[in-house]
Amino acid sequence: MIYTVECSFAEPTREDEWNEFYSDRKLPALISVTGFHTSQRFKAISTGCPVYLALHTIDGLELLNGDEYREKGGGNFARWQPDITDWHRNLYDGLDRAPDVAAGEYLVLSSTGPEGLTQLGLAPHAMYAVAMEKNPEQRWLATTASTDFPLLQSLPKDVDVYVALTPQLRTASSLAASEKR
Repeated sequence: MIYTVECSFAEPTREDEWNEFYSDRKLPALISVTGFHTSQRFKAISTGCPVYLALHTIDGLELLNGDEYREKGGGNFARWQPDITDWHRNLYDGLDRAPDVAAGEYLVLSSTGPEGLTQLGLAPHAMYAVAMEKNPEQRWLATTASTDFPLLQSLPKDVDVYVALTPQLRTASSLAASEKR
């Protein structure tokens, strides 16, 4: 399952400090939680969507309600809460694992249908909300090399584009599974 966390940050004077905290401390803490398999952060380069996105591959909703999650990573950024806006959390089914978006690649999303992505020559993967906000109910995502992607000004209206802020963190078992593929 894919656990998504999206938000924007309203205080520019603290944003660098918050990004350092989230990327360098929160993501490693989350990936240490039993049942988390991958974690990666992104920043939007298109407009009209939350600025930040985190994609996590997890076993299921129950671990987000567990003690280990609360102790290691869930809810440990209360001091940043006054500056976080446009915050959304969803749990999606449909993909076994979040894509690993490397430097020089884009993560491309749509919540209105796969057409915008196929129009761009991409092969979208569908995800379906199963818990938390369940909004948007469906999402389609694809990855592409930045050199293969059209200019941002010519994107379909319903398409959001993100670049990776961090490499994808993976557990040892997740690394072993991807090596077998």
